[in-house]
Amino acid sequence: MAHYRDDLDAVLLALADPTRRRIVRRLGRGPASVGELARPFEMTLPSFMKHVRTLESSGVIRTSKTGRVRSCVLNRDRLALVDDWLAEQRELWSDRTDRLEAFVTDRHADRATEQKEPS
Repeated sequence: MAHYRDDLDAVLLALADPTRRRIVRRLGRGPASVGELARPFEMTLPSFMKHVRTLESSGVIRTSKTGRVRSCVLNRDRLALVDDWLAEQRELWSDRTDRLEAFVTDRHADRATEQKEPS
């Protein structure tokens, strides 16, 4: 369980940055070279590479080098960690709101019954 949390934390931390989320969004359409990924960003290549390394170290992307070209590909399995966690949270909060709704509805019904009963 601790390993799962560490992996999830690493992925969420990597996705916390808008630049890295844009990279992930672009890689969702297919593999790309670092140069292609960096093109729309107004930053130096070394600064951009810090984002690539963060995504790679979290496992969100994989890189490979052929000659002088480094290519990146999205690791969808790592993103599944976030999807699984979000599903757990939705279920947890859905259960809680269902219980709250039942509590409020029951209290409202009890008050309505009390007001109808003659004293």
